[in-house]
This record gives sequence, structure tokens and C-alpha cells, in this order.
Amino acid sequence: MKKSWIVIAIIIIIGILLYSWVKGTYNHMVTEQEHVNKQWGDVENVYQRRADLIPNLVATVKGYATHEKETLEGVINARAKATQTTIDAGNLTAEKMAAFQQAQDGLSSALAKLMVVVERYPDLKANQNFLELQAQLEGTENRITVERRKFNEAARKYNTYIKLFPKNILANLFGFDVKPYFEAQEGAETAPKVEF
Repeated sequence: MKKSWIVIAIIIIIGILLYSWVKGTYNHMVTEQEHVNKQWGDVENVYQRRADLIPNLVATVKGYATHEKETLEGVINARAKATQTTIDAGNLTAEKMAAFQQAQDGLSSALAKLMVVVERYPDLKANQNFLELQAQLEGTENRITVERRKFNEAARKYNTYIKLFPKNILANLFGFDVKPYFEAQEGAETAPKVEF
């Protein structure tokens, strides 16, 4: 009789320890996932800030560079595509991240072309509104870089946690998926060629 009580007590203790471990691991995965989701929100926030600056920038340039219609339309179209491409933080996949990144890269490229056009208009480059918008856009681009780095770090920490054994078993059991990273643009590893 005494042995059966000892066995029951041991089973209860093991059950409590197992429950505590599963609960703690699950809750930690949720916490890390929420941190990744929060960082994703911060990334979207700075991209939205950039998108919000573009109409004012285009309007300012339009006043000076009326015959640069194609470039201005390119920026407007790229902005529209970038703002339409959104991802739910809870459903980040590599494919969706690639589509989001491609839309944002298209907008960056269109803005770069716009800045090249601006070089042809000295009066525009001296316009106070344009200078302020340009400074805000540069600051926003820096924020984008910082927030993307923070997102990648949060995703790395989360991904590492859910891949470690035996936590990976619980991650698979409870549906915790690996989060994709922001990656450098294709060709970013080579320096641009400058000719004079």
C-alpha cells in the first residue's frame, strides 16, 4: 500500500513538473512571437511614414519639374504598390516577406530616380519645403534601416528559441513557425560603378 502511494506521488510530481515546463516554454514562445509582431509593426510604421511623405515631395517637385511627368508617375505608382502590399504580423512567410520587400525596393528605386531628376533643377534644390522633405525622407530611410535590423534581431531570437531541442517539439505541436528575415537587395554586395 505504501509503495503505491509513493508511485502515485512520483507520478503527480512528474506531471506537475512536466506541466510547468510545457507552460513556461509555451508562454515564452508566445512572448517572443509577440515581440516579433511588435517589431513588425514598427517596421510597417516607418514604411508608412515614408509613404506619407511622398505626396508632398511629388507635389513640391511637380511645381518645378513639370515635364518630368514619367518620373513623378513612377514614384506615385511605386508608392501605391508599396502601400497595397501588407502582411499580417502573425502570418509572416518568406514569400510574403519577399513580395513586401520587392514593393518597398521598387519605391526606393523610384525615389532614387526622382532625386536624380531633382539635380537638374537648382531652384528646387534651394526650395525650403523640398529641403525639409528631403531631410525627413533621409531620416525616415535611416529609421527603416534601424527598424529592419531590430526586426531581424527579434526574429533571430524567436527562431533560435523555437528551433532548440526539445522546444522545437512543442513549437511544432503548438504551431509556432519560423519568421523570415529582411535580406539585402540583390546586387547590394557589389559597389556601384561611378564614372566621371
